Amino acid sequence: MKPEDVMKGIKALRKQIPSNRLRAHLEHCAMTYGCPAGKNFFLGRYEAPLPTSQSCNARCLGCLSLQQEGAVSSSQERIAFTPTPEEISEIAIYHIHRVKAAVVSFGQGCEGDPLMAADVIAPAIRLGNLIDAGMDSMRVSMNSVRKSCYEAYFRPKGYGFQDVEASVDLAISCGRHVAINYLNCPGFTDTLEEVEALIGFLSRHPLHFIQWRNLNFDPFRYLKEMHAAATHSRPIGMKTVLERIQERFPAISHGYFNPPKERFYHQRMVQ
Repeated sequence: MKPEDVMKGIKALRKQIPSNRLRAHLEHCAMTYGCPAGKNFFLGRYEAPLPTSQSCNARCLGCLSLQQEGAVSSSQERIAFTPTPEEISEIAIYHIHRVKAAVVSFGQGCEGDPLMAADVIAPAIRLGNLIDAGMDSMRVSMNSVRKSCYEAYFRPKGYGFQDVEASVDLAISCGRHVAINYLNCPGFTDTLEEVEALIGFLSRHPLHFIQWRNLNFDPFRYLKEMHAAATHSRPIGMKTVLERIQERFPAISHGYFNPPKERFYHQRMVQ
């Protein structure tokens, strides 16, 4: 990701889509914050981000784009406008036509919850309408599949953990590719209580993909918050966790990045 190559792509897109505010926002993400997804868009490869939402229905302890309590600083500024449907589609269509096995996605670190801006993503706000509008896959961010620990971190406003489960089930029932963005912290994620809860969750909700992501948050504060939310035993190690999940659920794929839709079925067959 050489800066000169990214800048070359930026200059080219300034000429091709000069008035698109979302393109200008992604320039800032790529060059000021060093966002890999933003850089990939201008390099013409992999996944293109489509940040859209100024607001969120959670107040995550480790939110990257909005910290109101002063305990920590946000690492980047949240998007300050809501792109129009035309601006969003212009970026998405450009990337899809340009890149083989392209991915475009909502839900970036520089925005809130994209479902809060569903009126510009799809004709209506409800998730069902997003599916009807052509959403191929859904990824749900989770630090834990235990209600008390999930809500202690995400601190939801106007929804609960049961709504998260219902959304997952709806997408699965509609035949969409469903993944969880599983935010990991060794010392918590690899406790027996968390592992057993994850096994139970995957048994109830036959999703397709787990993105194992490191939680970008102070581990000492995080463990303090999680121990206050629930009881935990000694950790068994992340390697052991992965082995147990892979053995118990061989049809589930594992990775870090969002796969293109061309690989949805192939991944499950490989497993």
